[in-house]
This record gives sequence, structure tokens and C-alpha cells, in this order.
Amino acid sequence: MTSDPAHSQSEIAQSEIDIEAVQLNESATSPQLATDQYQRKMQRRKEVQQQRLAERTLEKGLIIVHTGNGKGKTTAALGMVLRSLGHGYQVAIVQFIKGAWEPAEKQVFSLWQDQLAFHAMGEGFTWETQDRDRDIQAAKAAWEKALTYINNPEFRLVLLDEINIALKMGYLTVEEVLQGLDRKPEDSHVILTGRAAPQALVDRADLVTEMTLVKHPFREQGVKAQPGIEF
Repeated sequence: MTSDPAHSQSEIAQSEIDIEAVQLNESATSPQLATDQYQRKMQRRKEVQQQRLAERTLEKGLIIVHTGNGKGKTTAALGMVLRSLGHGYQVAIVQFIKGAWEPAEKQVFSLWQDQLAFHAMGEGFTWETQDRDRDIQAAKAAWEKALTYINNPEFRLVLLDEINIALKMGYLTVEEVLQGLDRKPEDSHVILTGRAAPQALVDRADLVTEMTLVKHPFREQGVKAQPGIEF
């Protein structure tokens, strides 16, 4: 396969303008800058940003992964859910692990019953169920339910909450999940959350965010899970 010279030149130009944007951001933090110097840098930064926005015209449905050991994976995904609901889009949430908690989010999102399909299909954490076969059956049922929304062009966003845990535990295979994602409509988005996302899923995704754990009150202070924070 031969490369497209025009496409390669475009990628180089984008890379250079992105680098300049970072450099301008960093240099603008210098306390030695005079007011007029700062203004000139910010003016150039505005020009750079306008150029970056003008060059990025592609629209596509995204595969988004939130992983890592830090908190906030589901919370960040729910922020995208709220944005999509605010735009009037149809959204589906399928929870693979946390179902037994009956989380507060389910009660809040009941306000959008006409736009949102919410399925808490997990039976809780694996140490609670203590039944691998039942956990596998629950994960497979959740995946089959998820596929009905992934394949449905009316749903703009599908959140597969804690599906990465189901993959890590071997309840689902990454191959079947990737095959399912390949069938999604071109303009729909799918978010997959949970720690230990497999590398094949990370490679396939368009946007990957890893939450890094720095401090945790449960581990370091013995603080229990609290309403409004953990559930």
C-alpha cells in the first residue's frame, strides 16, 4: 500500500501546529513575561487554535474507554450521558457489575425515561455473588442486551459500565466485544468503563482515558463508601 503524500503532509502540519499550541501554553505561564508579551502569545495561541479547529472537520462515532485504578471512570462517562441527553439524543446504559447496588444514578436518570434506557444487570461484586457460573450468565445477558442498543441507529450513545471487569474476569471475550463494536452505526458512540481494559480494546478505541490512583480514603484512612461519592 502506498502512502498519500498530501495526507502525510497534512499530518505533519497538524503535528507542528499542535506542538506550537503546547509550547505557547507552557511559555505563557512564565512569571517573567511582561503584559504585552503575554498578550502577543495569547493572540498567537488564539490563531493557532482557530487553525487547529479549521483543519479538523471529520465527524465519526467514537469508541471510548475509561480505565485505570483511579476513581471517576463511571462518573466521567455519566457526564457524557448527561450531555447527550441534553442534546435530545437517545441513550442506553447497561451496567455489568454494579446492578445489585441499585445506584442513585438510576433514580436520577428516571427523569429522562423517554430518552434513556437503563439496565442494571450485574448482580454485584464477584466476592458477593461467589458463583462464577451465575456471574458469567449475568455478563452474557448484559452483553446481549447491550448489543440491541449498539446495533440500533436510534441510540446515539451506549454506556457499557464495568464491562472491562467482565472482560478481565473472563466472563466475556475481547474478541466478541470487538466484533460487536464493529457493527455499531458510524455516528454512534460507545463508552466502555472499568479497570484493566485489555490492550486489544485500547488499540481499537478512539479515545482512551486512564484514571490514576494517587490517594484513596478507603485505603489510607479507612473511610467507608459514602452516598453521593461512591454510590
